[in-house]
Amino acid sequence: MAANARKQLVDFVIDRALEPVMRARPDGRSPADRRKLEDVQDATRAEIERYRNYGSAGDGVVNFRRDLSSRAAKKVHSELRALNLPTIEDIKEAFEAKAEDLGVRPGS
Repeated sequence: MAANARKQLVDFVIDRALEPVMRARPDGRSPADRRKLEDVQDATRAEIERYRNYGSAGDGVVNFRRDLSSRAAKKVHSELRALNLPTIEDIKEAFEAKAEDLGVRPGS
């Protein structure tokens, strides 16, 4: 059950917030926005790998919450919003509800 909960939460974050960033195309964007898109896609690629490597669902919850407020994450979230792309902030409530439904507690 624990591995399944971890997979469900990781898939949820990736599907809802991270993959849309990776699928974004530079077409029609200014050169500055193209560079910004490349930067956020690089950061998102690293974030996807990080989420996939969490050892437990609880670790995923702890780190999701950290990602909401860390200085580096806030910078990326700002850039994503400027590009009209989703952030994990957009799925916070749904993620928390899913974790609760799965009975996942931070750090467990």
